[in-house]
Amino acid sequence: MTENNSAAPTPDSLDALSYEEAREQLVAVVGRLEAGGASLEESLALWERGEALAKRCEDWLEGARKRLASARDAGNDGGPAASTD
Repeated sequence: MTENNSAAPTPDSLDALSYEEAREQLVAVVGRLEAGGASLEESLALWERGEALAKRCEDWLEGARKRLASARDAGNDGGPAASTD
């Protein structure tokens, strides 16, 4: 029996993905799972890949939230760009 590790994520491969790339790959994984027809082993590998891709997307979004909060805080430090809305 041969193992197909093509769907197994490696930390380096995930770390190199942009948000858009990770999201696109996640959509493809979900599509393959929803289509059915995969063996149990392949389905599990796809599921694990999907979980890792979802985490990568969440990490990107959390980083973006932190950057936005930091930019807002910097803008609210009483500088001339501070809004009084």
